[in-house]
Amino acid sequence: QVQLVESGGGLVQAGGSLRLSCAASGRTFSSLAMGWFRQAPGKEREFVAGISGTGGSTLYTNSVKGRFTISRDNAKNTVYLQMNSLKPEDTAVYYCAGGVQMHVYVYWGQGTQVTVSS
Repeated sequence: QVQLVESGGGLVQAGGSLRLSCAASGRTFSSLAMGWFRQAPGKEREFVAGISGTGGSTLYTNSVKGRFTISRDNAKNTVYLQMNSLKPEDTAVYYCAGGVQMHVYVYWGQGTQVTVSS
């Protein structure tokens, strides 16, 4: 079993930045692909970014390319999502996820709210 705890959400003005963190425990972190998803009110949860266990491969949804960066520190069992040039449409609950493959996530955090004001 893997436990994931997100932090770093909050309220920010459009154009601002936030960095989300997700601390993992319970399994060898470097064996897990990690990802970030988000869910806005009234919408389905969507994939935002993913990173392989070694950090050598990353994947982003088109709407965040060039603005968001996913990274990980395997020594700290933590994955990050650096979000720059935030837009009101980025407002959502952001979830950290882990899995054995970048497209198969089975472990989920509780979510952290990100609100971008215009």
